Amino acid sequence: MAGRGCTCGAGPLNEDNARFLLLAALILLYLLCGAAVFSALEQAHERQAKQHWEERLVNFSRVHDVSLEELRGFLRRYEEAARAGIRMDSVSPRWDFTGAFYFVGTVVSTIGFGMTTPATVGGKIFLIFYGLIGCASTILFFNLFLERLITVIAYVMRRCHQRHLRRRRAPAPDGKKAAGAGAPAAGPAGWKPSVYYVMLILCSASVLVSCAASALYAAMEGWSYLDSLYFCFVAFSTIGFGDLVSSQRARYEGQTLYRLANFLFILAGVCCIYSLFNVISILIKHTVNWILSKVGGGCFRQCQRRLLPSRRNVVMPGHVRNRGNLSIDTDGALESEADGRRLSGEMISVKDSSKVSLAILQKQLSDMANGGPHQASAPSREDEFSGGVGAFAVMNNRLAETSGDR
Repeated sequence: MAGRGCTCGAGPLNEDNARFLLLAALILLYLLCGAAVFSALEQAHERQAKQHWEERLVNFSRVHDVSLEELRGFLRRYEEAARAGIRMDSVSPRWDFTGAFYFVGTVVSTIGFGMTTPATVGGKIFLIFYGLIGCASTILFFNLFLERLITVIAYVMRRCHQRHLRRRRAPAPDGKKAAGAGAPAAGPAGWKPSVYYVMLILCSASVLVSCAASALYAAMEGWSYLDSLYFCFVAFSTIGFGDLVSSQRARYEGQTLYRLANFLFILAGVCCIYSLFNVISILIKHTVNWILSKVGGGCFRQCQRRLLPSRRNVVMPGHVRNRGNLSIDTDGALESEADGRRLSGEMISVKDSSKVSLAILQKQLSDMANGGPHQASAPSREDEFSGGVGAFAVMNNRLAETSGDR
């Protein structure tokens, strides 16, 4: 018979399982709230549109002496033609080289607007294999883009920090020390940029790209600015409903320049939003850990103390020393990584994934802000898998550990 209180180790409600269930419950609650809001906002409009459409069908049938069954059958055939890319208004061809290039771009970026789909058996089979490699390659590209973006952000933040330090240490015009000059300040070597600042910069970049792209779409497509912003978020986040799709007319004024700008905006927007989602997901993990520590922290800490001596093959990240701004001391993470590389056979836990993701992101910021990571002259086998940011870095480091153990 199970004992009272929380169970540990292989028990049904250890800390990792509780964290997983808490996140699942929060996502379910988020879905329920979203469904309630959208149902309240959209259901009345759907009913009104359906009633209006039925009235138009009845009027058309009576005026033109056509039965409703025949009219509905004709409209079903038009829906089939619309799925094949046929429109009443003049639109650009779906399957010429330009249209096909736009289609494969939506496939590998996982946007998938749905306005163009393969109709032949060969096209559907080829899409399966093409998308498998293309989507994986694009995800890799997005992660490498995030690495380089963090490099730029860390460099800019370091320059701003250095300028701030020089201003504080500069003497006043009357020869006296400037205010605060005698106070101890963290030097450039010991400075660590905050993850919150990275999120703020990525959010600002995403908003800037979306606003600029919306101005372009409002002018070229004839959409309202709000609809253009809506399209930008749907496209950049790779949701891709397909109700609004850019660059679909047969002719535009300055068509070549517009299509190039459309491609660049979508590429930049997807990269920025993907990077923002990556950083936000790390902060969500941290929030879930905080909630769990408040709800059942005492019980889980007791379990952790009992299990810590026996769990010798778990990747144990460093502790978060400064919880105010998530500026993580990376030395503890590096020591834990060195311990973990001697061991193998157990997948990284959710709690460890959260801390390691934060530690790796903070280490990336610190390394790039201080002139780049120190690399050995001869790369080891572990370096084949090293690198990355966030969840991608966690998997890379785990691959490095297991490959080294083999």
